[in-house]
Amino acid sequence: MRKLLSLIFLLSAVQSITLAQSQTERPKLVVGIIVDQMRQEYFYRFGERFGEGGFKRFSDQGFMMTNGHYNYIPTYTGPGHASVYTGTTPATHGIIGNNWYVKQLGRGIYCAEDSTVTNVAGSPGNGQISPRNMLTTTITDELRFATGKRSKVVGIAFKDRGASLPAGHTGDAYWYDDVTGDFMTSTYYYDSLTLPKWVSAFNSKKIADSYLKQTWNTLFPIDTYKNSIADNNDFEGPFIGKSTPTFPYNLDSLKADNGGYGLLSSTPYGNNLTLDFAYAAIEGEKLGQRGETDFLAISFSSTDYIGHRFGPPSVEVEDTYLRLDQDLAKFFEYLDKTVGKDQYVVFLTADHGVAEVPAYVVSENVPGGNFNSGMVTNQLKGFAMAMYGEGNWVLNFSNEQVFLNKDLAREKKIDFEQMQRDVADFSLRLRGVKEAYTATDLRSQEFTKNHSHLLQMGYNHKASGDVLLILEPAWLAGGQRGTTHGSGYSYDTHVPIAFYGWGIKPGKSSTYTSITDIAPTLSILLKTRMPNGTTGQPIKEILD
Repeated sequence: MRKLLSLIFLLSAVQSITLAQSQTERPKLVVGIIVDQMRQEYFYRFGERFGEGGFKRFSDQGFMMTNGHYNYIPTYTGPGHASVYTGTTPATHGIIGNNWYVKQLGRGIYCAEDSTVTNVAGSPGNGQISPRNMLTTTITDELRFATGKRSKVVGIAFKDRGASLPAGHTGDAYWYDDVTGDFMTSTYYYDSLTLPKWVSAFNSKKIADSYLKQTWNTLFPIDTYKNSIADNNDFEGPFIGKSTPTFPYNLDSLKADNGGYGLLSSTPYGNNLTLDFAYAAIEGEKLGQRGETDFLAISFSSTDYIGHRFGPPSVEVEDTYLRLDQDLAKFFEYLDKTVGKDQYVVFLTADHGVAEVPAYVVSENVPGGNFNSGMVTNQLKGFAMAMYGEGNWVLNFSNEQVFLNKDLAREKKIDFEQMQRDVADFSLRLRGVKEAYTATDLRSQEFTKNHSHLLQMGYNHKASGDVLLILEPAWLAGGQRGTTHGSGYSYDTHVPIAFYGWGIKPGKSSTYTSITDIAPTLSILLKTRMPNGTTGQPIKEILD
């Protein structure tokens, strides 16, 4: 009997060891963090004021690729989130912009729009969202498949595209509703039109209301913000109802004229609310606490809204990152206690960088300017009619892409490829245009370097325009205040790529790394298939 009991105990111990080994093959939790519009240089500019537990977890305790870049044009939010998680570029995954024109429909579409679904909670106008326009799988999908869908995947962001694209085709996604101040989803994820109890409980607290009663002032004395230009300047966009874009910002007095609940997105409190919801998701879904590897994809959208309005050199941007650093430190401490230190892995990146405000660089005697898309559209139409006669030759001009009327060219027996070349040649006469490529160029040639290569990696044969333009450095579509992104210049492409936690050794490398390398790196780390459209390569420095 004693021998039998000993044998049973031995077998039980072996089984326990085997189970423990199988559980340690993957981390308990993967956390993907995209900081919308974060440039790599923010680590250097703001780094001396970062604490030890936030962003410095990556630079001091994790592995950072300091020369990470987007490897395509255009550098927008939708394509950025899709590329991080699919391991490929818009040429393959199909998300070629935040919005793009579709000739067959005669209108533009939104990257995450889906007319077959409707809202679950929130407002109807913000509910027709899904990842269906994304043509490939994501690393989050592949983790689900690798575990027989036992892994849970949750995507969270203020922007719907920042939540739905990272969550992939098989995860769950929640985004902020700027009408009600709640987090919502769509029937793509929940047929029952009913939110999970933990989401309803979170929304019932009306946390957004409490943030909108705050006054946004600088975290530290304003005279210590030495890495920013003067708070009161001519390059930032003020809120409606406030004459200058200067601290402090009384949100309660501003909200009525600035989008109500939507105002929160343009303040650091949008990041706070995003993390509040992330905490609730971890608790509600028991992420990283169930014996399976779960995936939490967080995108901080407010950094982008603030960056657009105020620009990189602003006190507002610096203050936002100093606050986010402290918030991340608290979040990582929470993960240490809840999931277990070294039991989770986190990666940090951005969906794109951002350009300096053109008016600011011009004031410093640096060439730059504003590209008036409306005026250019009229110039293109005028040129086409002068060349080919009356007709609706230019169907659309957006994302620096010209969509020409191929049906009309066929009807009038005009060589369409020659038309593309004519329009491209004319475009080079326009102020601010550096290069112009035809769809024929991008389909028939293989470009291997420079901006033509980046443009080709963002060109989708079925969806992109007929003539694609590249603007001069520091030239942007937009007004005199604030800024944007979208180019292939380093200010838009150079972003953080960093890993920390389970399976990650500390280190740093300046080797050129593409944003599309993140997903295949995770695939090796998590022992899954690579997303089915992957063109990136695993980052050897992190894995070896």
